[in-house]
Amino acid sequence: MILKTEAIVLKTFDLRETSRIAIFFSKNYGKIKGVLKGIRKDPKKFGSNVDKFTINDVVYYQYSRSDLHLISHCDIKQYFFQIRQDYKRNIAANYMLELVDSVMPVEQANRKVYQLILDYLNTLESVKDIDTLVHILQIKMLALSGFKPHFDSCVKCQKKVTGRVRFSLKSGGLVCPECPTRETAIAFISRGAISSLLHIEQSDWSTCLRLRLTQPVQKELKYILNNFLVYHLEKRLRAAKYL
Repeated sequence: MILKTEAIVLKTFDLRETSRIAIFFSKNYGKIKGVLKGIRKDPKKFGSNVDKFTINDVVYYQYSRSDLHLISHCDIKQYFFQIRQDYKRNIAANYMLELVDSVMPVEQANRKVYQLILDYLNTLESVKDIDTLVHILQIKMLALSGFKPHFDSCVKCQKKVTGRVRFSLKSGGLVCPECPTRETAIAFISRGAISSLLHIEQSDWSTCLRLRLTQPVQKELKYILNNFLVYHLEKRLRAAKYL
């Protein structure tokens, strides 16, 4: 079957002497993996060098018995020059690629995740507060990918919580003072951080960009979100240590 879609390059690696394998997150079919035969021998064979976080029009032959498909056409649409010229923006873009590749399953379409990636990259070209942008990405990716932490109430008794409460990495949610726990993977989180998380989770992209986070709240979000991802992915994303 021949399929056509718009897609963002998540990662690439060489195959034998002349070809390259690329992993894309596509608008219509989710995460797909394909081989571009002969691209290293003849770069002009395709209209794209499949650089990371470029947007491309992709045509590929979908094999029914393999998740590695044959890319027949790949033409670049958007390159994001401003991101590539700035070290921290480049790192933030690579963090997004790792996050999407880690949490999204193969060939499961998710238009909302694709739009989130586009919004993130377009905003990253010029935004001043990169740290807050990364937190917005993390929170929305967790919500859209099924990894969503539970911040509405106590994850154990379901009661509403107030004040400074605990966050359980194992249970993936808040734990109120009345619920005992012997877990060691516990962190404290303030009401301000919880409110910010819920606001980002429930608001559209443009509304999220107007949010201003205090330094203490940013510090809490960085600790909670990064450790939550490490706990459930069972690995630390490489780009995270540079953000």
